[in-house]
Amino acid sequence: MSMSKRTQSFQDLAKGSVSQPEARYSGTGHTTPQDAAPMSEERNKLLASLMSQYLSREPEAIQRQIVNHVEYTLARTRYNFDAQGAYQATAFSVRDRLLESWNDTQQYFTERDVKRVYYLSLEFLMGRYLQNALANTGIKSNYEEALLGLGYKLEDVLEVERDPGLGNGGLGRLAACFMDSLATGNYPGWGYGIRYKYGMFFQKISDEGYQIEVPDYWLTHGNPWEVERLDVTYPVRFFGHVEWTDKGIRWTGGEVVRAVAYDSPIPGYDTYNTLNLRLWSAAPAHEFDLDSFSRGDFYGAIANKEASEKISSVLYPNDSTDAGKELRLKQQYFFVAATLQDAIRRFLKRGRPLTDLHTKVAIQLNDTHPTIAIVELMRIMMDEFGIGWTNSWKTTQKVFSYTNHTVLPEALEKWSVPLMEKLLPRHMQIIYEINRRFLETIAAKYPGDGKKLQRMSIVEDGYPKMVRMANLAVVGSHCVNGVAAIHSGLVQTNLFPDFVQEGYRFVNMTNGVTPRRWIQQANPSLSAIISRWVESDDWVVNLELARSLEQYVDNADLQREFSESKMENKKRLAKLIKETFNEDIDCNALFDIQIKRIHEYKRQLLNILGVIARYNKLKSMSASELSKVVPRVHVFGGKAAAAYVQAKNIIRLITGVSSVVNKDPQTSKYLKVFFMPNYNVTLAEALIPANDVSEHISTAGMEASGTSNMKFVMNGGLIIGTMDGANIEIREEVGDDQIFIFGLLTPEIESARDACKYGQYKVVDSRLEEAISQIKSGKFCGQDTAGPIVRALEPYNDYYLVARDFTSYLEAQDRVDAAFTDKTEWTKRCIRAVARMGKFSSDRTIKEYAESIWNIEPTPFVPGSIAYKDTSIKK
Repeated sequence: MSMSKRTQSFQDLAKGSVSQPEARYSGTGHTTPQDAAPMSEERNKLLASLMSQYLSREPEAIQRQIVNHVEYTLARTRYNFDAQGAYQATAFSVRDRLLESWNDTQQYFTERDVKRVYYLSLEFLMGRYLQNALANTGIKSNYEEALLGLGYKLEDVLEVERDPGLGNGGLGRLAACFMDSLATGNYPGWGYGIRYKYGMFFQKISDEGYQIEVPDYWLTHGNPWEVERLDVTYPVRFFGHVEWTDKGIRWTGGEVVRAVAYDSPIPGYDTYNTLNLRLWSAAPAHEFDLDSFSRGDFYGAIANKEASEKISSVLYPNDSTDAGKELRLKQQYFFVAATLQDAIRRFLKRGRPLTDLHTKVAIQLNDTHPTIAIVELMRIMMDEFGIGWTNSWKTTQKVFSYTNHTVLPEALEKWSVPLMEKLLPRHMQIIYEINRRFLETIAAKYPGDGKKLQRMSIVEDGYPKMVRMANLAVVGSHCVNGVAAIHSGLVQTNLFPDFVQEGYRFVNMTNGVTPRRWIQQANPSLSAIISRWVESDDWVVNLELARSLEQYVDNADLQREFSESKMENKKRLAKLIKETFNEDIDCNALFDIQIKRIHEYKRQLLNILGVIARYNKLKSMSASELSKVVPRVHVFGGKAAAAYVQAKNIIRLITGVSSVVNKDPQTSKYLKVFFMPNYNVTLAEALIPANDVSEHISTAGMEASGTSNMKFVMNGGLIIGTMDGANIEIREEVGDDQIFIFGLLTPEIESARDACKYGQYKVVDSRLEEAISQIKSGKFCGQDTAGPIVRALEPYNDYYLVARDFTSYLEAQDRVDAAFTDKTEWTKRCIRAVARMGKFSSDRTIKEYAESIWNIEPTPFVPGSIAYKDTSIKK
């Protein structure tokens, strides 16, 4: 194993012993607020001495810490020490350790006056914390021993934790991977978002096969990983009016809510650096209206409280109504307004002018959701600090950068001008002025070109007028990036060609995922294999090192170990399926998995149509033909947005096909289908390591990147997919033999749509016709579901070209079957794929962001610099 460990706990792991706790970092104390009372020399010495060492990693000490939390934090007795209490006490004890390094990290960053990045995202799909924290800090084995002594297995304690309901899909999981890589790379950064009380929703599947959305009460037992910061709270205003005074412009009136900070420490892997994820919860500015209560208006007494808390209740509230749209915009402004106040407060501690903000602060907008931050910073600089427009705008542009996550012009976020004027009247004035100045420069350059002005305008004409948030994000940022090579190209050619022509900076930052969670933690058997064969576990922080695995691809021992690992993971999934559906599955079957947000462009419909065609083929086979078939288990998972009716129809079709196929005694030995409810990070960690093949089959040119494709391949599976998103770069890295490509290419899409729509091309495939006929007949679902699905497949409606790509898709599936029959060659393909995935670590992505967009540097600290230490005080 490698000896290049950075922290004492990882050095202990390598040596097989537990050393004394390290002396903590203690600097000059410059992190104290400007108005804090000065500390006496004696008090400073005493505090430094009392806090001079990190907590012990000895199992006996850990047991004491856990038991202390049982009694003093949870107020439980030794007779009430159940699994829930064991998890909570264990989590609190781990959090104690993270807070030590978190405090030291922040003090270190502040004293060195480093530039920080603030990553703004409406979603942070973090997954369970405990296992990640133990693995990243190198004390998992210490806790295993400690808990065993207390009568608990660590794996049982881990299962008690609920996934935080703070995200939905790839956007939120990307943000989580980025936080892990920022911390591991020792970069100074914070994440900012919203602490949703109920998350998106908990997905249930009814007995009839429909998606049902119920509140996700993920905070039922509290969240031991967060620290409520009642001392960190900021006012956020909505509505009101704008006044012109002799002191300048003033936004006043309306309603004011409080943003309360909740902090969660984010540990890096084998480093003392621990970053912060700060999430905002909405609270009323005035908790209780006693006058209303005294008059007998009991609801009115708490109405303000309920209205305020609604802002941070649910992720992505249904925006099909005006009230839903207003709530969404409220959420976006709420969290960026609080974040900017927090960032500016921190920046001003050094007494610098606000026009220098960009020298110490970089703000990354994760999609268009936080774009209103650009306008808010302008408002703060001009209205609150009296800085002129020109200097405010120069600083703002240097502070912000924007990540685009879509290639669909119609998916770019817009807000109606009437709503903006009502909710954020001052911001709408500033948007108009930004747009006026911007269009003046364009008009001067292209006199008479009204169409160009219309395309580039931040405010879109129409009824009502709309604010184009993506155009605002481009104009107000110094850099815009896409998230895969093909996507970044389409962003420039399809979405913003006029801005590219004007010299706005567009770059590519291909997404990545953290190998800590997605290989080391999700797939420990594969992780051990990689470490053993490359003779180092440094690949965990430098995935390119796994490439040396490929030199042993023909080694029978490696092939056997790899196959055994895959079988172990498939058996784990089979156990989960048995528990969920009471169905037995053959682990020698090919496991085909598609798990992602349910959306027409992701084409779960194409997948299930292929399953129906496979089922029909099996039904027509003789016994001797069936004996030669590759058995298959198809697994689906993902949530459909509550208002997305067609996506919910697709789920109903999948569950209907599952019900028919799994109950058919003629075929159930060769084909089974499952829709796993309530897809989340923890479920993904069970599904992804078990994949033989995964499906990433979006209509070409419509998927920005995708990150689940990266996770599946890292875990020893192959892709069946289109030339879309990151599939293209994965193919370049792993090679043609390690991926099954089908379907139209991006340049062919528009002409193919027209050809189908106007009858110039007719899809002729009897397998598709039979599948559609069966859906029509009600074999799999009722007409309420069948009708919309069949209509979507009509040539003039098939925008996502499901029917057009159907034949090519089945041909690719035939190639998968043929390849899977040669188990040795299949295993070799999978080993090569794993070895060649180094590019897709989020560590590489973050390094590129840091160097080419944020201009920040790694700032690692090593504890041990103690300013005051009184040896007379016994430890």
